Amino acid sequence: MLRTLFFFSLLLAAWLWMQIVHELGHVLGALATGGVVERVVLHPLTVSRTDAQGSRQPLVVIWAGPIVACLLPLLGWWIAAAVRWSATFLLRFFAGFCLLANGLYLAAGSFDGVGDCGDLIRHGAPIWTLWLFGAITIPAGFFLWHEQGQHFGFGPRAKPIPLAISYGVITFAAVTILIETTSDLAFSTR
Repeated sequence: MLRTLFFFSLLLAAWLWMQIVHELGHVLGALATGGVVERVVLHPLTVSRTDAQGSRQPLVVIWAGPIVACLLPLLGWWIAAAVRWSATFLLRFFAGFCLLANGLYLAAGSFDGVGDCGDLIRHGAPIWTLWLFGAITIPAGFFLWHEQGQHFGFGPRAKPIPLAISYGVITFAAVTILIETTSDLAFSTR
């Protein structure tokens, strides 16, 4: 039961935090290009969104979401690995998750013009750039996940998941849900 709750919590936390760093990228892109952020929507029961206007370079704002959502988790993983944190494998999993999610989002979404994909194409990004982003990030995400099953209790070299890590991930996911469901992230940067 604990193992199932751990995996469910891990996937849920990865999804919610991938959206958080993705939207952070849009916010940073808007602020860096003279835009105004009117609202950031983060809630466990909806797809995240950032409403920004007035940017001198809308393509920078849009691209910043998936780019930051890939680079920031990678940086977190590299730092954790450098200091030899015992739960580095969690950040490696998260970095891989973010690479896969954002790569698949842009590559597959390019066909339907979903969300950021439609915005990128409407603002002049060639469709091949979305495919190229996916072609780089999707394999990189799978590479990060390669041979990591042992840390999650799978395979011939399986290690048990420490109780502190299991409870930590479950608590982290619960706190994230609590914050996202009880706070309204509407704000203005004017």
